[in-house]
Amino acid sequence: MTRRIAFQGEPGAYSHAACREARPGFEALPCRSFEDVIAAVRSGEAEQAMLPVENSTYGRVADIHRMLPESGLHIVDEAFVRVHISLMALPGVQIEEIDTVHAHLVLIPQCAAFLARHGITGEAAADSAGAAADLARSGQRNIGALASDLAAEIYGLDILARHIEDHAHNTTRFLIMTREPDKTRRSEKMITTFVFQVRNIPAALYKAMGGFATNGVNMTKLESYMVNGSFTATQFYADIEGHPDDPNVALALDELGYFTTDLRILGTYPADPRR
Repeated sequence: MTRRIAFQGEPGAYSHAACREARPGFEALPCRSFEDVIAAVRSGEAEQAMLPVENSTYGRVADIHRMLPESGLHIVDEAFVRVHISLMALPGVQIEEIDTVHAHLVLIPQCAAFLARHGITGEAAADSAGAAADLARSGQRNIGALASDLAAEIYGLDILARHIEDHAHNTTRFLIMTREPDKTRRSEKMITTFVFQVRNIPAALYKAMGGFATNGVNMTKLESYMVNGSFTATQFYADIEGHPDDPNVALALDELGYFTTDLRILGTYPADPRR
């Protein structure tokens, strides 16, 4: 039986490249939206979901944190994937022929120095893999696309320049999610992700966080966002180092429970070596 991993975007998207890198034995299933990715796993059409949660340049991916708690899925792995941007064009086209490139809005500023050096204008597209697909169908020799090497491979385009991004640190963190949790694995460093809402009492967040400090648990991420459009109900998303079965983590989570109205663990998984 073919094992599938669902991702959001067109074939050749960076999420597709992440699937190939992190799950090389799986067939990647493209989906129109993040909701469709989650639905594909819940229905059994795919076994796993590849969901981007944050980028080192642009911060968290909009709306993902709201979707995760209600998805019914569980985090079983994380993957840190470098975002390499390549300039591609129709076969046989030379870089001197290109005057315009199409790409997702966030990619164009990342290649500003390269584009300026070659006198190329960037125009925003809905997504970069889609821009590559459109270019392959268009036959336009003066147009290029900024996308992944995988997109060039899929759509039969020539890569004119590889890794043209201005900064070498651009990395996206993905979460790999499944229908069932897996708490059996152990590695040198484990990550536990959870969401919670604090009680409406003075200093509730301060008190809730105190248990992690006193028990020596390192919290690597804490983000807040509104719930259901309310300015008074705030939900927090957190990553900590450790496993819920570790004595110090168990004590910290137990103390957290005293000051929260809702606490849900989304997954416990090995830390990516590139973390």
